[in-house]
Parts: sequence; C-alpha cells; structure tokens
Amino acid sequence: MDVLSDVITLMRTGRPLTARDRKCGPWSERHGPFPGAGFHVVLRGSCWLIPREGEPIALGMGDVVLLPRGTEHALAHSPDLPYAGIPRADHDPLEGSRRSDTEAVPLARTDGVSADLLCGAYRLDQDRTHPLLAEMPDIVHLPATVGSRPALRGAVDLLGADLEQARPGSSAALTALLDLLLIYIMRAYTEDRAARPGGCGWPAALTDTAIAAALHSMHQDPATPWTVQELGARAGLSRAAFARRFTSLVGQPPLAYLTWWRLATAARMLRESEAPLAAIASRVGYSSQFAFANAFKREYGQAPGSYRKSRCDEPQPTGTGQAAG
Repeated sequence: MDVLSDVITLMRTGRPLTARDRKCGPWSERHGPFPGAGFHVVLRGSCWLIPREGEPIALGMGDVVLLPRGTEHALAHSPDLPYAGIPRADHDPLEGSRRSDTEAVPLARTDGVSADLLCGAYRLDQDRTHPLLAEMPDIVHLPATVGSRPALRGAVDLLGADLEQARPGSSAALTALLDLLLIYIMRAYTEDRAARPGGCGWPAALTDTAIAAALHSMHQDPATPWTVQELGARAGLSRAAFARRFTSLVGQPPLAYLTWWRLATAARMLRESEAPLAAIASRVGYSSQFAFANAFKREYGQAPGSYRKSRCDEPQPTGTGQAAG
C-alpha cells in the first residue's frame, strides 16, 4: 500500500459512526470531545461551526469539515449564540449513543429545512498518533468549489443516498463508504497543503518524490535493516542531503521515524492478531524477541504481552448508527 493508506489503516480502529441529521428553524447543538476524528458534511442548506475558542466558520452546501482530534465544538443556525448556552446534541453520532430525555433540549421547528447534515466519527488509536494526524489543525474545513474534488463529492452523494433510505446491503455499504470518505478527506487536505507556496510537513513529504520513495520503502518492508545511506539511494539523494530534507519535512530523522513506524506497526499487530511475539518482532525488524520487548516497552510503557491483553479487555465500539433529527 501507499504511505497515506498505511497511515489510515494504522490509526483506524473499530467501525465508524454516522447519522444524517435534518435541522429546521432556530437550532444549535454541541458535539464532542470524542476519542477519534469527527466529521460533518453539509448536504443541503447552511449552518455555522462554532469552536470552543476562535471565530465561527460559515458552512455552505457541499462543505466538509474534519476534526482530527474530536475537538469539542458546536453547530448552529447562527454564529451569534453564546457557546456556554448551546446544549449537547440529543443524538451525537460522534459518540454513538442517545442522551436521556431529561437532558434533551427541545428546539423550535418550522416547516423549512435550514440544514441537512451528514455527521459522524472515526475511532482512532490514541496510543501513538501518527505525525501526519498530530500536525493537522483541530478543524480542517474543505469548502465546496465547483469542479473540485469530484471523488470526495461522489462519496458524499453516495453516503447521503444510503442514509436517506435503508436498502439491502446498506450496512456494509455505509462502512465502506465512510472509509472511502476518510481517505478522500485526508487526500484533499494533503494535496491542498502541499500545493501552497513553501509547503512543508507531512503533506509536502507525501508529495515530494524523493522523500515519498524513502517512506514507501520503510512502510513496505520495515524489517529491512535500513541505513540512511540506503534510504538516500532510494530517494536519489546523497546521504547528507536526504537526511536534511527528510528531517525538514517529516519532523524527525529517518531512522527515528523508522523506529516509530516499526513499533506502531507492532502495536497494531498485537491488537488485531494472535501472532506470536517472536513473529511480530521479526516482521518489524528486531533480531530477537528480547530486543523487541525492550524497545516496545520504552515506547509504550508496557511489555508487548501486557499491551495485547489490555487491548483485548477493552469494550468493542458500536457499529454504524443512523438517525434523523
């Protein structure tokens, strides 16, 4: 797989949550915080996203918003509402649960729909956030522009249609489409940021031919005992030039990132498979189970076996939810 696909596969856990929500008349609701990434798509009408801190953001039809860290925020018909007075959402797809009737705040309604929203969330592994996600802003706003991001627009249309009316296969289709939506959102963000003058950070790294080649080599085969010289050769650069360029864009030296990726890959294997520790150690480039266990404990604060057991004991997330309000 390519590096962006690897990053998404590494950080995603469980099934995504989503709901289609129609808002009428004056309305407002708070969402989050959520241990993952939330998203909102305006299918029809308009509304405002109000951060806990900062200026409100106008959202129009077709706009997409990603909150990579599940930051608390509010949605409303007007930007002028005091944040503290906005009630929690009666049904919050970012949490996958309905609040009790005593906590629900009735909202005035009219015959007209002011906003038709697609809202949801992705559960993410909170142990070690990938640097790409860590450097993203709390709110990623992708405004709708005629002719731009056709793949993202297509995924949104398909999701809206399946949530509009349940049909045979809808549950499987929704899960697949939500995964596709996340890929297209992340792709749009990285491409937009990389296209800016003087682009830096992970978006620039993923679109830099030389650095992307080195990253692909690390991700494709973490077990290889890579050296900076060998990775530089893959990038078509001298050792020194490669090390400077990689560190500048990625934010850490090549071998430091390689170690991080190896252990993050091992953590995912511990969570998702029953592979023996020795096999995992070999798969991620450690010559012995002992060396792997020591490195893993330094990074995660517990031995691999204890980490696996603690993740097996965690309650499993709920599946895709649906609601209309």
